[in-house]
Amino acid sequence: MAGGARDRDTPTDRPGTDVIDADAAAIDGVAPPSRRIPLDRERILATAVRFIDEHSLRDLTMRRLGGELGVEAMSLYRYVPGREELLDGVVEMMLTEMHDDPEVLERPRDGWQDYLQRIAHGVRRVALAHPGAFPLVASRPPEAPWLRPPLRSLRWVERFLDGLLAEGFSDRSAIATYRAFTSFLLGHLLLEVSSHGADIGPLDVLDDPDATPPLDDYPHVARLSRDLAEDHSAVEFEESLENLLDRIALIHLQTPEG
Repeated sequence: MAGGARDRDTPTDRPGTDVIDADAAAIDGVAPPSRRIPLDRERILATAVRFIDEHSLRDLTMRRLGGELGVEAMSLYRYVPGREELLDGVVEMMLTEMHDDPEVLERPRDGWQDYLQRIAHGVRRVALAHPGAFPLVASRPPEAPWLRPPLRSLRWVERFLDGLLAEGFSDRSAIATYRAFTSFLLGHLLLEVSSHGADIGPLDVLDDPDATPPLDDYPHVARLSRDLAEDHSAVEFEESLENLLDRIALIHLQTPEG
């Protein structure tokens, strides 16, 4: 009987399992996983982002995340109290990734057009790098209820407004630009990540990308269906962004102070 515990087939011995039974392992004299593998919040969140990239947001649970890290789910709660806080942290990680992008400037260097171009492309790079996680920037509670995605933090909004004001924008024109710019980015990029299979609720893509509904009542769609199905996201992004910058130029010139 003395050796019975050691001979027992515990979950830690079974290949392919994503659950570690720390209690059973402790009986066998094995140190708890959280002691063997140092955890911190950044590592947990980075693993969560990678899990969503490789699987899906819908599949992310604390138990599965613990399995990815080689620990039990209970070991994660010291750093992230629950799944809701975990998802908020995933948004933080994506915003940090954009902040660390060397192409995205803290302040305008070559004019406000270049500044906004760089921010827009920085957000798009994050969206394309993490299409499954990107919709969270639209759905997670922001730091303040009036913040607009995808610039989902006070730090980003502050930088954005500061950059425009430094370029001679009035308060009113800077706010109008913020509203137009964020609406453009969110609308375009949510549609773009949906084409990569992201779950964005009502805009979900079909499970079968080749499925075609009956088009008998839609002759123009039927005639142009091949062209409509082509992906011109990069070109459309550039053209829409140029149009937006032209619109902002008019806002900047026409909006009075005060």
